[in-house]
Amino acid sequence: MDYCLFVSDLHLCDSRPQIARAFISFLETTASKARSLYILGDLFEYWAGDDSIATGANQAIIQSLNKLTFSGVPVFFMHGNRDFLIGEGFARATGVKILPNPSLVTLYGKPVLLSHGDALCTDDIAYQKFRSEVRNASWKTQFLNQPLKERIAYIEELRARSEQEKSTKSMLIMDVNLQAVDNLLREFKCPPLFIHGHTHRPNKHIHNINGNVSERWVLGDWYEQGSYLTLSASGCHSQLL
Repeated sequence: MDYCLFVSDLHLCDSRPQIARAFISFLETTASKARSLYILGDLFEYWAGDDSIATGANQAIIQSLNKLTFSGVPVFFMHGNRDFLIGEGFARATGVKILPNPSLVTLYGKPVLLSHGDALCTDDIAYQKFRSEVRNASWKTQFLNQPLKERIAYIEELRARSEQEKSTKSMLIMDVNLQAVDNLLREFKCPPLFIHGHTHRPNKHIHNINGNVSERWVLGDWYEQGSYLTLSASGCHSQLL
């Protein structure tokens, strides 16, 4: 069977080695038979810079990705809100191609819109302000010039603060804004398929914009169990490991 694969929100880290092992197994089995693999952000719990490639569990993941791309399976990566500092060093080490967020690709003769999804959560005003600040090129340069140990400590502090803030936010605020979704679909001329992650709410949604129907598939996270989406000529199918 000819298929493409989509995953996001794996949040790989040293404290969850079972998920890292599950992802490596996924790469060696299911992904090795695919036409291509798309990782739509938050592959890692956080990424402090490409000089962290050889640390912790990162090395095993990078070696597995490199093995897959070297075998001839194209792997595409899109930045998430946790790993937006992944750069060309990571791309060279793994063989993956970094895609802009969002991106429009053509698969099985149809346009497919891809995004991580965090930019669509426009009701979370505080997060969008933070996102704008840290995606600024000068901020990233200044941050990456700091020692790796200091960068990791800063990110760990941000993670702890973020978890505390999320406990007081409504679930609605942390989901995508439907008007923002429709606006993005219009910007890309209402493609028949839109795939994104970030919200950890796997589902299929239908958007009808002036008679143009778009399927929006939301990818699941890998906190408890791995999940992925397959796309073939016959359509999309959500799968669990």
